[in-house]
Amino acid sequence: MTTADLPACVFLLFGARGDLAARKLFPGLYRLAAAGRLPQDYAVIGSGRHSPGSDDDFRDEVRKGLRDAVDDLDEDVARDLLDRLSFQTSDADDGADLAARVREVEERLGDDVLRLVYLSVPPTAMAGMIAMLGREGLSERARLVIEKPFGLDLPSFEELDRDVHEVFDEEQVFRIDHFIGKEAVQNVFALRFANALFEPAWNRHSISSVQVDVPETLAMEGRGSFYESTGALRDMVSTHLFQILGAVALEDPGEWSAHAVRRARAAVFADVRPLDPARVVLGQYDGYRDEEDVAEDSDVETFVALEAWVDNDRWRGVPFHLRTGKAMAATRRTVTLRFRAPDSTVFGDGLARDELVLELTDEAKIHVDLLGKRPGPEMGLAPATMRLDLGEELPHDEPLEAYERLLLDVLHDDHTLFAHADETRRLWEVCQPVLDDRPAPLPYDRESWGPAEALDLPAGGWRLGSGADGE
Repeated sequence: MTTADLPACVFLLFGARGDLAARKLFPGLYRLAAAGRLPQDYAVIGSGRHSPGSDDDFRDEVRKGLRDAVDDLDEDVARDLLDRLSFQTSDADDGADLAARVREVEERLGDDVLRLVYLSVPPTAMAGMIAMLGREGLSERARLVIEKPFGLDLPSFEELDRDVHEVFDEEQVFRIDHFIGKEAVQNVFALRFANALFEPAWNRHSISSVQVDVPETLAMEGRGSFYESTGALRDMVSTHLFQILGAVALEDPGEWSAHAVRRARAAVFADVRPLDPARVVLGQYDGYRDEEDVAEDSDVETFVALEAWVDNDRWRGVPFHLRTGKAMAATRRTVTLRFRAPDSTVFGDGLARDELVLELTDEAKIHVDLLGKRPGPEMGLAPATMRLDLGEELPHDEPLEAYERLLLDVLHDDHTLFAHADETRRLWEVCQPVLDDRPAPLPYDRESWGPAEALDLPAGGWRLGSGADGE
């Protein structure tokens, strides 16, 4: 489907005055507009409990956010986007004025207008807002985008899922996880399935372990209230990190289509063993309890390190180690596949293991650490690195930011990079043992690599923080 084929659309954004909308959603819409990827006829209605004052006041807020988030802002593109913008208050109990505003805008746009409904609201508010959309008839001709976390545990997910499906069909629902939308995560598929160099070795016979490591230097940055209700396990592990694991571990889907990729991803998650709380380390950085909106005696975790297993023929016996945390020593998104020692004894035992390292930055970077001959008269070995930097290799191709890509996929009704209900349910089943028997969070220093108890969780240690990569 080309842009010209896209139907007229009303973007209905709940939480439109929030941080996510300012940093990601409106900049994403702007970039899509600048690239000519939005429908010819569209409007954007922001909504929330508190009014900015007037539509012009709302436009001023969004304009400021665009100037903060977008380099070299094209004022003509921004002005056109802002002219299509309005705001209408609503809440779970009262959506009548919002429904009237939507229908008023749709009358100007034409017949059979698509509604793209984006719910950027806390998990506790989700069910009420979905029920309101059903009462007001706003679920008709709609595609519903839901922000994670999708519930707070397995029972709350099941309840939310029932609430969603009372109003929307599964084909209307897009559970967004912006990590899957990152170009670098998608490049994992291309690297593996388009290159015979890697696919034959992508299994337990060649790989000894996998690490998914997503530390952050940022602390709460005003998100204390959100973290108090979620914590790192719900915020990062049950969504982002397991979705990266799924991208690394899935079987060949046979084709790049929503049905095939989601089926393969669901099959991998079905094979993931429920987590063992004894192989999970939780942590809380020193000073977290002093953050705004954080309880003085809070035991919420800001760090998680764990061991996971995929019990199928490809990965049986290969540990997957996942780690994430706030206020850590570096901000990285790194996947490391550590290879087994070679069978040959020509150079003796105890050789450093080869590692394939995927840096999931906006422009994907891949390198392989291996051993080669040291220059000189002796047959000695030295570490060497093969590198692939797609930003340098393809300098004229512009990657799409994750939210930009995912908003575009919703417009095109493409579910490939969105989680199905069955996938989400299974990941809660995998994490539920830790929620039921939760380890006590251990303290760790800011700008460290987390609690000492987590450092030796992988045999041979973590790549990040070991000095192997300069950290």
